[in-house]
Amino acid sequence: MTPTLSELIVEYDRALAYTTELTDDLTEDEVRWRPDEHSSAIGWHLGHQPAVAHYLVRNLTAAEPPIDDELDRLMDSATPEAKRGVLPERTRLHDYRQEVAERVRFRIGVIDDGAVGAPAQLRVIGATLLVAVINHEYQHDRWIGEVRRDTYGKDLPPEPLSDRLTNLDGYSVIRLG
Repeated sequence: MTPTLSELIVEYDRALAYTTELTDDLTEDEVRWRPDEHSSAIGWHLGHQPAVAHYLVRNLTAAEPPIDDELDRLMDSATPEAKRGVLPERTRLHDYRQEVAERVRFRIGVIDDGAVGAPAQLRVIGATLLVAVINHEYQHDRWIGEVRRDTYGKDLPPEPLSDRLTNLDGYSVIRLG
């Protein structure tokens, strides 16, 4: 059975909470550390996850403007690692993550309420989009977790638990259908 948009928002919030658990106790230096110029810091992943989420929401469901053009460019995976520049402070990344999460919840709520021109079609788009965003969050959480454990020697928080989550190739994912 396909989950409802409301149920998927719960899963989205679970994924965001797991990312927070992985990173809240890290220092600024740990968040900014890069193994080399061809690798990404944890902080980049913390900005990349919401950049992708908002890009999808604003391009697939509603034509709303970017939240932060500079962060969008910096956090785009098309930007080579060596050209990703200096990461912003954690507070800016945190605020960006929060704003994107609010926009995702708002836009999916509008769709779930049927307050759009094609409610049935956009519910399908919204569900598919949320599954992609959730799975993308967990995809980057895996790398964050590996650096946390293997580089910093810190324990991992417990894996998120949900009847909708499964593990494929070591990654938590939600499958539709």
